[in-house]
Amino acid sequence: MADTKKNGQLGHKNVSWGVFLVIMAVIAIIPLFYALSLSFRTQNSIYAPNLFVTDLTVGNYVKAISDNPTIVNNFISSLVISVVSTAATVLCASMAVYGFSRKNVYGKVLMYNLILCTLMVPISALVIPITQLNSKMGLLDNYFGLIFPYIALNIPYAVTILQGFMKGVPKELEEAACLDGCNIVQLYSRIIMPMLKPGVVVVAIWTFLTCWNEFFLALCTMTKATTKTLPLIAQQYKGVYNSQPGILFAILIIITIPMIIFYAIVQKQFVKGMTAGAVKG
Repeated sequence: MADTKKNGQLGHKNVSWGVFLVIMAVIAIIPLFYALSLSFRTQNSIYAPNLFVTDLTVGNYVKAISDNPTIVNNFISSLVISVVSTAATVLCASMAVYGFSRKNVYGKVLMYNLILCTLMVPISALVIPITQLNSKMGLLDNYFGLIFPYIALNIPYAVTILQGFMKGVPKELEEAACLDGCNIVQLYSRIIMPMLKPGVVVVAIWTFLTCWNEFFLALCTMTKATTKTLPLIAQQYKGVYNSQPGILFAILIIITIPMIIFYAIVQKQFVKGMTAGAVKG
């Protein structure tokens, strides 16, 4: 009887948690669904406060694509910048964490703390200095004008995440690999990186989404139509004299679709990495 009662209580708790999570999911999805609804509305129904309307059209998407013949180039720009920045951030951060954890580098504690201090600096405070540097170095309207800053801005977060995973890598594995004749490059690529895989996945996903969505620095760096990133396209449909909310939300949905697809593919690895990081502390 006691076991039956206990199982019944657990069942009620599970149902309660399930109902609570469904309610929270609905609350989170409603704004996204409303944005999707706005992207299909005509100019007459765009300002209607209703969640559902019958006056719908695909003309906003047609107009958004026809008005931006360089949208394919903009997509390529966003993809190249995000992928290269993510790969370089993962590489640099993982090597830095390995050095901080395993090598007796002079001043490594100071360097590590300085890297963590940069987490407190907002990107808005760095836009003007970075833009001036890009201008002097000839990196305006150049992919590297965004790639280099994105790498520098994402490394502190990546180091913070990977440091916790690095503490869980047993030194005995490295010692055994050294006895088998592994050099430093083989040790890093064959032992350290596979052990850091959960953390690397988390860092890669976070960095990619951050670079894909970044707007402020890209606005100051990319001025040519062919080099602009996707988030910059939406800017031209919002203003005092040119407000086209239907096309604006259509562009925003187009920008969001690749991220949704990307996250749907890697969400299991992302959750596993976040959980592993929480356990490792």
